[in-house]
Amino acid sequence: MHSDGDLVDRIVDEWDSAFPDVGLAPVEVIVRIARIGTLSLRALEHELAHTAVSRGEYELLGALVRSDHPLRPGEVTTTTMVSPAATTKYVDALVRKGLVERGTWEQDKRVVLLQITDAGRELVRKVFPARVERDRRLLAGLDDDERAVLLDLLRRVTANAERAAQE
Repeated sequence: MHSDGDLVDRIVDEWDSAFPDVGLAPVEVIVRIARIGTLSLRALEHELAHTAVSRGEYELLGALVRSDHPLRPGEVTTTTMVSPAATTKYVDALVRKGLVERGTWEQDKRVVLLQITDAGRELVRKVFPARVERDRRLLAGLDDDERAVLLDLLRRVTANAERAAQE
């Protein structure tokens, strides 16, 4: 029992009371990772509130700003890990807002290419440093070695999750 714990500790304690013979060590880790992700995404959404850009649209802008060339919608879908339908919805909204442009590939005019506009790049330039600073605060108190160990462990858990998603 975690009498002085946080929300995750209380959730795990409740599950332990409901299922005392299951062994909840994996749940405790995964719920904590999910909680961190939820809080981090909520903070990003709060930061984006003044931009009139949704988190999904921002992730699409991020994919385009990181690329050194225009991307096909399928490449954006893969990079952002959203559905093709969501990608289309986000692209349509970003084009209307003047943050993304659609173009065509010179070798095959049927291929649509997406490119971030100067206004889109400027929006990411304004928002991204604040996101990095929030992430830095999340890791406060961890030294370089601890961050490296955490990164290695999370990379391994991510690989397990990706394998499980393909099963």
